[in-house]
Amino acid sequence: MLIIQVLLGGITRLTGSGLSMTDWKPIMDTLPPLNHTEWMAAFDAYKEIGQFKYLNADFTLSDFKFIYFWEWFHRNWARLILIAFIIPFCFFLYKRLFKLSDIPKLLLLMGGGIALGIIGKIMVFSGLNDSNLYVGHIELAMHFTGAQLLIALTFWVGLQFIIDPNERKPNTKLAKLSLLIIALLGIQFVFGAFMAGLKAATAAATWPSINGEMLPTTFSGPIAHDKIAIHFIHRGLGYLIFLLTLMWTFFSRKTIKIGFEWLPLILVILQVLLGIASLLYSTKAVRNGFGPFEWSAQIHQIVAMLLLLSLVWHYFMRRKIKI
Repeated sequence: MLIIQVLLGGITRLTGSGLSMTDWKPIMDTLPPLNHTEWMAAFDAYKEIGQFKYLNADFTLSDFKFIYFWEWFHRNWARLILIAFIIPFCFFLYKRLFKLSDIPKLLLLMGGGIALGIIGKIMVFSGLNDSNLYVGHIELAMHFTGAQLLIALTFWVGLQFIIDPNERKPNTKLAKLSLLIIALLGIQFVFGAFMAGLKAATAAATWPSINGEMLPTTFSGPIAHDKIAIHFIHRGLGYLIFLLTLMWTFFSRKTIKIGFEWLPLILVILQVLLGIASLLYSTKAVRNGFGPFEWSAQIHQIVAMLLLLSLVWHYFMRRKIKI
């Protein structure tokens, strides 16, 4: 459900739907507008923000309903995740099926999910004004990276429940290298979100060069706001992660196998190719719709999650077991 939620977030962003719901009512906006009057009230509220005035002024009510659906679905899926957690948690707690040491970890996951919803609210509010066309890219990076962290932690806790310690094959070198790649991937998520939030792909829709330069000379302003600098770092980190994953795969072949040794390398190669495709197709983005750019960007995001989970799996299996 968490992975699906991130995918829904990607669709919401790529279709320009994130600012369609201009208020935040945790209970009352569970239902969409139910009649024409309510729909017009929601549409009129959307007309007050800069995104409508300067980007979507030609929207009809039908166009608005399309983008409203994706934001509404994204928010309600978050509510379903919370319900899917709380009900079995309370049941298992009542049946005393948890160890006392398990409860803080599970409460941490629930707290992380709630915190992510609050960050999502802050992110949406960053674009609900007369000047911004989209949500803030800093807030988007916090929301997206936080989601990846929550997915990784949930997977980690799940592995602790289902993997027999005897199945794990500790290897300090592979564990440290896995952790290094995971850390770099976390930084990569931040700059990938900067790319998305600033619509930076079109600033240098060329490859392998960045507008004809391998080392750009047009840097200006803070890194977090400079589209060319973000390009350079995002691409460079991608190449570095690929090389380290190639090294990791080479080392893993010389150790006791645990399965899926080739998976991180396959995923990182696919991720690089999808990143290149997203760049080259970025000038053909479809406004409030899905075309080649949107599909490649969305799959790019999916593969990023799978790459993270594959590395978390290997780090878990290769990490030294504490007695």
